[in-house]
Amino acid sequence: MSASVLTSKTQSASPAPRAGAFGSAINLTCRECGATQALGPFYVCAECFGPLEVGYDFPAVTREQIESGPKNIWRYQQLLPVPEDVTSSPNMEPGFTRLIKAHNLGRELGIKTLWVKDDSGNPTHSFKDRVVAVALSAARELGMKVFACPSTGNLANAVAAAGARAGMKTVVFIPDDLERPKVVTTAVYGGTLIAVRGTYDDVNRLASEIAGEEDGWAFVNVNVRPYYSEGSKTLGFEVAEQLGWRLPQQVVIPVASGSQLTKVDKGFRELASLGLVEESPYKIFGAQATGCSPVADAFKAGHDVVRPVKPDTIAKSLAIGNPADGPYVLDVARRTGGAVEDVTDEEVRAGIQLLARTEGVFAETAGGVTVATLKKLVQSGQLDPDAETVVFNTGDGLKTLDAVADRVGPAATIEPTHSAFTDTGLG
Repeated sequence: MSASVLTSKTQSASPAPRAGAFGSAINLTCRECGATQALGPFYVCAECFGPLEVGYDFPAVTREQIESGPKNIWRYQQLLPVPEDVTSSPNMEPGFTRLIKAHNLGRELGIKTLWVKDDSGNPTHSFKDRVVAVALSAARELGMKVFACPSTGNLANAVAAAGARAGMKTVVFIPDDLERPKVVTTAVYGGTLIAVRGTYDDVNRLASEIAGEEDGWAFVNVNVRPYYSEGSKTLGFEVAEQLGWRLPQQVVIPVASGSQLTKVDKGFRELASLGLVEESPYKIFGAQATGCSPVADAFKAGHDVVRPVKPDTIAKSLAIGNPADGPYVLDVARRTGGAVEDVTDEEVRAGIQLLARTEGVFAETAGGVTVATLKKLVQSGQLDPDAETVVFNTGDGLKTLDAVADRVGPAATIEPTHSAFTDTGLG
């Protein structure tokens, strides 16, 4: 089978991109063999079928230039595969979410300096708004007509909203057992939503087939994936900037496909290479749910290959049994001296409550996975409690209410009288 069979038909149907369509990006580079090819709707290497990522020739960039930019991801426009005029097209303007000093959580876990990067403040309340914004720019520049994705939920929300804002047709595919809030918060934007009987991996295979057969379809995490995934770098950029232009010593990041973790690492390395931060060592830890932990299993077994699994966890946003970036997550964790760990669904629920109780942040199940993993890493001695640590919350707990609905509620139900209140002993 030739590489062209594995790339979208849009490569022949779309007009050539305009000059400067992808900013400082100069090519697509194979992550396996290093071969390069032209910028376009390609996602596998023409030489070895390996995955592609964006290569750049960055201009000189200063902290002052970035700081004078908009309070969203476009302040890093020169470090992304987007045109200079990206802000002139309607988009969701995600990013520059808060970095919270987590005194209470740190004290409870015994971590000296702890921060929470809270991406629930994005327009559709997850980090997916970042990657979708970059994918939308690529889809526009490539002349795509349909904006689409397979999704475990958060990406569905982000694609549907971004497409509505851009006036672009959207088609979103989801597993049929997705959490009801995520279904509603996708369908409300008015695009086409299709539920597929099966796991996310089944949905993703269907999307890949459609991408290979239909003209003009931009599947954000399939045929425009190299651009889409670059959006995750902005999490790393923001953390470094918000810390006063320095890198944290440790970060804990949830792992679904694994792209977010690998791109945060790429973002840190790019900042250092450009002289925007001082080069310093850092450790990256990955977090998975035990019911879908193929990367954690491979890490613990010392394997380089990630064996696919069938997901069975409440953390549906991380329920990708065959993660595309799994091997690269292993590389990053081992290179930086980090690890990949997993936690049970019961620990996930407890993690959600722990973050809410200590810092007033209500995380979805992915955030529960990350906080629970953080706790486990400290207890096992894998994470240094004296090192500055950033933990990532990537979504809003209002999307996964069922995870904790049976664990919380009123302390009492009383009559509307003062005596009834005093009788409870809760005053």
